[in-house]
Amino acid sequence: MIALPARPSTKREQREASIERLLGAALTRLVSQGFSHTTVEQIADDAGLTKGSVYFYFKGKDALLMALLGRVEQVVVDDMIARVSAAGPGAADKVVAFVHGQARLGVDRWEHVLLLILMSLEFARRGGPVEARTKAIYDRMHRTIEDILDLGKREGIFRDDLRTREQAAIVLAGHDGTFLEWYRRGADFDGEELVRALRTATLGGLINIQDDKLGAPAPATERRK
Repeated sequence: MIALPARPSTKREQREASIERLLGAALTRLVSQGFSHTTVEQIADDAGLTKGSVYFYFKGKDALLMALLGRVEQVVVDDMIARVSAAGPGAADKVVAFVHGQARLGVDRWEHVLLLILMSLEFARRGGPVEARTKAIYDRMHRTIEDILDLGKREGIFRDDLRTREQAAIVLAGHDGTFLEWYRRGADFDGEELVRALRTATLGGLINIQDDKLGAPAPATERRK
């Protein structure tokens, strides 16, 4: 059951409280067992409400998920973009702001991040509004990371022998993979050390340094653009 504050007194407060209970119950269920294996009855029971309340407020499980994804976009993407914009001025500072901000979500809003990751996998290549919604959220994240990488290349601190699109994909893959690993094996990790490892690995793969063992970077005319 979802813990509640003092009993709401007005109809509007009662409505808002019921919606919050349903969203909280749905978030926990969808993260723990996926969309296909979650029923409307389970969500209603967890929220301490009737099955009819789900259809009254959301018209069904799909609409509940879409409402949750709206919150996910605000928590995971909007707040991240604001943090990155405020950081700086250099690209390295913005990468660090991205990593540390997302790590903070791993403590405060981990279910929201995992919902995005898990639903993007469950609905991949199915078509339909959920796939389109998760793709749109990830597209915003990709564009933000690509902007940071392009800035770093202009500054000369990030390597430019790889295309920005693929570099951004690897950064985001590290982000998602770290969350999944943390979820699977959280008790095995020290959170601060895991974040430090992610920051170091991310920056290490981006920084434009010459390694004598690898030789000098290829001339600009030979690099992939």
